[in-house]
Amino acid sequence: MASHRSPRRTPQPGQGWPARITVLSAAAAGAAGALVPAAPAGAKPDDQPSAAGLNSRIDRLYEEAEVATEKYNGVAERAGKLREQVANAQDGVARGQARVNRLRDSLGSLAGAQYRSGGLDPAVALMLTEDPDSYLDKAATLDRIGSRQTARLRQLQSAQRHLAQQRSEAAAKLEQLDGLQKSLKQQKKDVQQKLAAARRLLGRLTAEQRANRDGHRSKSAAGVDLGGSKPSSERAAAAVAAVKSALGRPYAWGAAGPGSFDCSGLTQWAYKQAGTSIPRTSQAQRSAGRQVPLSQARPGDLVVYRDDASHVGMYVGGGQVVHAPHPGAPVRYDPVGMMPVSSVTRP
Repeated sequence: MASHRSPRRTPQPGQGWPARITVLSAAAAGAAGALVPAAPAGAKPDDQPSAAGLNSRIDRLYEEAEVATEKYNGVAERAGKLREQVANAQDGVARGQARVNRLRDSLGSLAGAQYRSGGLDPAVALMLTEDPDSYLDKAATLDRIGSRQTARLRQLQSAQRHLAQQRSEAAAKLEQLDGLQKSLKQQKKDVQQKLAAARRLLGRLTAEQRANRDGHRSKSAAGVDLGGSKPSSERAAAAVAAVKSALGRPYAWGAAGPGSFDCSGLTQWAYKQAGTSIPRTSQAQRSAGRQVPLSQARPGDLVVYRDDASHVGMYVGGGQVVHAPHPGAPVRYDPVGMMPVSSVTRP
């Protein structure tokens, strides 16, 4: 019996990637195997890495994946804006071509009228050439056409020049967009490899070790004298309410809600619900307002982690942040000191 296979569809860049991360990352696991050396044949249990060692390697891979994710988010944001610019440029080209066509039709009507009234003046014929500039450069011939014809010809000349410029700009933007899409593809591959390697290491932990895996990452926030429990503004209060409403929703790299989030996608979404626009990446969010000391943090402030600003959460009071940690961990509370704090920003 002949078998029939369903045709495979190639996903378009930027569409539906977060939802397919599990399948795609599993497919990339083989390529990522080089990142996680297999245990030597015949190795004894005592030779295997400890749970703490495995957790440390998993955390490092998640951190590297988060760095790659924020790079991906930045490129995706630029690509999205450029797509809009390309669409506008193409619309401009279409409108410019339509105007050129209308002007040519108008000049053709003038030529027809002149022909019917006694023959086509060579000067009018020149107006219908593909290059009216060459005709206008010959100023000595302008006295052979009327002022109305001269005005129409100058309009056509200007329209053609503008159309050529629009086409050049549209072509340049398309070329730039192609480069960004190639960069997105590479960033996507990097994230998939890191996450696949982390998943392989997770598979070497026992069920109990996996359930308790995140315990070793949290550090106590005791002794940190934070600024207070009241948000700094009404919009900060609204952002806190929004981020709390996302508790329990899954992490998905490149996602900015409402069903799933990565770290910067969560904070951007929460402030969007409060009517405030902040940048997409954690690095850009660090500069999205006034920086304050950690000791003065108020609910709604953005807590940016690590020197490279590759992770961000929202301070919600009580020494806690709400954040999207990593794949497999939903949006949740954690102590503000769970990892090194780079800065605190008040949008």
